[in-house]
Amino acid sequence: MGQSTIASIVHETCHVLWYELVPIHMPMPTEQRLKAIAEDFEATWNFPHCIGTIDGKHCEIKKPPKSGYIGAIKKEIAKRKFVAVEVGGRGKQSDGGTFIASTLYKLIEKEKKNPLPKRLTNSDIIAPYVLVGDEAYPLKHYLMRPYPERVLNNERKCFNIRLSTARQTIECAFGILTCKWRILLKPIETNRKNALSIIKAACILLYTQCYNGFKRRSRSGCHTCAI
Repeated sequence: MGQSTIASIVHETCHVLWYELVPIHMPMPTEQRLKAIAEDFEATWNFPHCIGTIDGKHCEIKKPPKSGYIGAIKKEIAKRKFVAVEVGGRGKQSDGGTFIASTLYKLIEKEKKNPLPKRLTNSDIIAPYVLVGDEAYPLKHYLMRPYPERVLNNERKCFNIRLSTARQTIECAFGILTCKWRILLKPIETNRKNALSIIKAACILLYTQCYNGFKRRSRSGCHTCAI
């Protein structure tokens, strides 16, 4: 088969994988599922009411000569695996700016998916359920970020450490993704539309292959499944 035929098959396959598998393996999170994620975070990382960690990753797209350069940004919520994925931000956007432009932001701002605030374990304090991000994200009642260095005291340092520990889940998820699909480590030589299909297919395949039983270890020593 010719190169163009193979390329067409690859991109059509990526498109089908995303639209067929997402409703099965990565549906829009429900309130019940988010509460289950929060319980897992508290039990594992001792960070209460966390419904996921959020971050972005730049994936380079190599454009034809004289066509410039753009970047694709993946925006994910992770609980040791991707719970929601949004792809397509521009390379010049910050993580916070990409989040504000996302569908997820609009849903959370309208409080369509957020579990209602609840008492913390062994406490009378009623606290909201939150996402956890880094300094690039805006502080919201549903999004926690670290305290700035200039205002730290011992109590806030402890909070930052706890938040950073919980946030490691998304760092691990990105590490596993690029370890499994090394095409994401270098500029993808295709147009933007096809690059987005490849990235989305990689995310959903990582979920279905890795987290549903295909446990293997790469030559680099990176466990592709265990986080």
